[in-house]
Amino acid sequence: MTSPKSNRWWTIAGLVIVVYSFFPLLWMIMLAFKPASDIVSGKPQFLPTSWTFDNFTEVFHQPLFTRALINSIGIALIATLLSVIIAMFAAYAIARLEFPGKKVLLSLALAIAMFPQAALVGPLFNMWRNLGIYDTWIGLIIPYLTFALPLSIWTLSAFFRQIPWEMEHAAQVDGATSWQAFRKVIVPLAAPGVFTAAILTFFFCWNDFLFAISLTSTDNARTVPAALAFFQGASYFQSAVPYVMAASVVVTIPVVILVLIFQRRIVAGLTSGAVKG
Repeated sequence: MTSPKSNRWWTIAGLVIVVYSFFPLLWMIMLAFKPASDIVSGKPQFLPTSWTFDNFTEVFHQPLFTRALINSIGIALIATLLSVIIAMFAAYAIARLEFPGKKVLLSLALAIAMFPQAALVGPLFNMWRNLGIYDTWIGLIIPYLTFALPLSIWTLSAFFRQIPWEMEHAAQVDGATSWQAFRKVIVPLAAPGVFTAAILTFFFCWNDFLFAISLTSTDNARTVPAALAFFQGASYFQSAVPYVMAASVVVTIPVVILVLIFQRRIVAGLTSGAVKG
């Protein structure tokens, strides 16, 4: 049993970690609301001298950002949908069926997820140009699927293993086909895992910078993280920092809110299959 003094120190340590983790986000928000004069004043301070929404207005008037935002939403949603659908069937087969090389397949999937992305950028650049899919949505969706699928398969297979076989057999005894049993019994029971795989895949696609900057050259498929590198001030002598921070807030805050709302489902999905005492 821990003493009150020990609990107090743990609380202080937790608060320090939270403040340390959220300080960059808070600093980004403050910069987004600062006028350009505060950035170049030479006297950095945390709070703005005057709060302004001009940076956000300017960001949404830039075609570079609005087009990149559409690309980010479209590419992330398509990649997430395809990843979850493919992962559901693959994870079900791994959890329910016995076939030679199953463990090897899982190991290879995990190895692919751990493979450094930088090593693939050069080959993909040349391959995509030869295939004609460089600077296209599909040219980004394919590598996103490659790295998102292994994690989705591992997450979902852990959930499918926890679901008793008897429930699926009972549905089939009642007249359901194998597909109906999978769709109406197994998938709803594995909903926390499906949601976790979907949201983690979406975050990966939404936050990616390396593929987005390397496999695009125009606004056709460039996503927001890559587009931020091309932001400029209203004039040559004006800093682009307030606009970059405003755009970052626009694409970051909704994701943070989404995580806070669904954190229980995410934790449930990530801890599935853990050893229980």
